[in-house]
Amino acid sequence: MTQQDHTEQHMAKLFRAAIMGPPGSGKGTISKRIAQSFGLQYLSSGHFLREGTTVDPEAGLLVKTYVQKGMPIPDHLMTRLMLPKLQQLRDHSWLLDGFPRTLAQAQALNNLYQLDLVISLNIPYETLRERLSNRWIHPASGRVYNMSFNPPRVQGKDDITGELLIQHDDDKPEALMARLRHYKEVAKPVIDLYKSQGVLHSFSGTDTDKIWPYINTLFSTKMHTQPSEDCQTQTP
Repeated sequence: MTQQDHTEQHMAKLFRAAIMGPPGSGKGTISKRIAQSFGLQYLSSGHFLREGTTVDPEAGLLVKTYVQKGMPIPDHLMTRLMLPKLQQLRDHSWLLDGFPRTLAQAQALNNLYQLDLVISLNIPYETLRERLSNRWIHPASGRVYNMSFNPPRVQGKDDITGELLIQHDDDKPEALMARLRHYKEVAKPVIDLYKSQGVLHSFSGTDTDKIWPYINTLFSTKMHTQPSEDCQTQTP
């Protein structure tokens, strides 16, 4: 086998995936398990929004303006922050969390990479409401605590810095229904796109630990069958 064959084989085995789900669906927990179990680089859009000022100072400042006003980040800003990072990682397998969020973002990503697998989490409203009412966040790092199953060591304080935790207004029950409705409206065309490409797999349930074995099996199967069947792009 020539050096070129080795290179092509290595390139073909790269695996690119994304995970979608409403706020409180357990995306972060499942993403970290996938990344650790399968050696994928985990890329969270939330992390990039917080770190944007160092990656792209101009875009980072614009993002901060939208965040402070509680407004959604425009597609062109999200792609400006995320796509250059993906191009830097073109020789790596990765898992995206929180991007692409809209059809325009998915189409921009499609112009660069064909995803091998997209996970969509369908969690009942009551479960989301219960989880988010118990969710507290360390704003600077994005670390998330849940008072039911992942509480901080000292109540109300971040384990690492000792700084105060906050509860987002939009995690409160009265705001959750509107957030969930918005998520479904925005996510539907993205889900339809990936369904048409034959890469979407949906999982429903109320317990992350019960959903995880099925996702684990799916990734094991998909990654072991690369690159033969799963690298083929399916046309809508």
